[in-house]
Amino acid sequence: MWIAAGSLAAWLWLLFCQGFFWRTDIRLPTRTDPDDWPSVGVVVPARDEAAVLPESLPSLLAQDYPGRAEIFLVDDGSSDGTGELARELASRHGGLPLTVDSPGEPPAGWTGKLWAVRHGVGLARARDPEYLLLTDADIAHAPDSLRELVAAARGGGFDAVSLMARLRVESVWERLVVPAFVYFFAQLYPFRRIGMKGARTAAAAGGCVLLRADTAERARIPDAIRHAVIDDVALARAVKGGGGHIWLGLAERVDSVRPYPRLYDLWRMVSRSAYAQLRHNPPLLLGTVLGLALVYLVPPVALVTGLAVGNTATAVLGGLAWLVMTGTYIPMLRYYGQPLWLAPLLPFTAFLYLLMTVDSAVQHYRGRGAAWKGRTYARPDAVVGDES
Repeated sequence: MWIAAGSLAAWLWLLFCQGFFWRTDIRLPTRTDPDDWPSVGVVVPARDEAAVLPESLPSLLAQDYPGRAEIFLVDDGSSDGTGELARELASRHGGLPLTVDSPGEPPAGWTGKLWAVRHGVGLARARDPEYLLLTDADIAHAPDSLRELVAAARGGGFDAVSLMARLRVESVWERLVVPAFVYFFAQLYPFRRIGMKGARTAAAAGGCVLLRADTAERARIPDAIRHAVIDDVALARAVKGGGGHIWLGLAERVDSVRPYPRLYDLWRMVSRSAYAQLRHNPPLLLGTVLGLALVYLVPPVALVTGLAVGNTATAVLGGLAWLVMTGTYIPMLRYYGQPLWLAPLLPFTAFLYLLMTVDSAVQHYRGRGAAWKGRTYARPDAVVGDES
């Protein structure tokens, strides 16, 4: 009964004191068109992305941007013809100028993605842009995406504006796991706090970050975060730590086209870097496992156990905690256009995430480190963010 009471207390605290993380109304702030549109360099790191480029790259090429913008796609050692396909798509679709280049293998101490970003940023800086748009190769943008991001950054005085791209939810496992992924992220990094000056919370979504070029230079991005296996939170912390004003919200027409049809695919996405999020710290891992159990697993167990043994207090406390949990998940399901009957299944999804996190630690201690796109990063200090 007391454990169930602790779980309910935890949910009441999350409901009212964790930045209203469960709300999904954090969208691009009010914006007006600037008098003069600044130049933008769009940097796209890509490694073995031939499967998704036909859906994503044409959306960048077709950006309706009034100012000068140029795309720099960095082919990070692909073996599937990513660079050649990018050139072919640009020739076929036209639109914004596209430069395709390769940085070679990353030196020691660099993750592959950030080495590619560094190369792309260097190419872009040769054109002296005012802003850099860092976007992943699987992200499809609405035609006005770039102008909306720039108008929001200029109008709000932000040094970095980031959108959490809407991930694909088509397979059964995507419907079960993907909305929860964003829900958990928002719980860790409440979007409202990120945009507040003076607040310590800092995060970004690596798939879509508009960054002032001079801010990136002052914060030494990406050099300062070159060890990061998961990079977006690290980037946001570097910018905010240097006094920059950042903003993160949910996207309306910026979508990831990468499929995760099987549980195995989603498992790899989470487990490859979950233990890095915990700084490879065993006490933090233990605390996370116990916290997930208390917050997400105790409510249904308490309800069922209380009903089974006739302990009304335990059943009521567990049921109320489960009800609050379910209610906070509904806005995210609505944002993703998913049926609301998935909300009571959140404890099962959280249990999957618990297992993924433990598996991430197991893989780390087996010497496999965090793996992505055929590369393994075993550094114990590879720190925070997201490379998805």
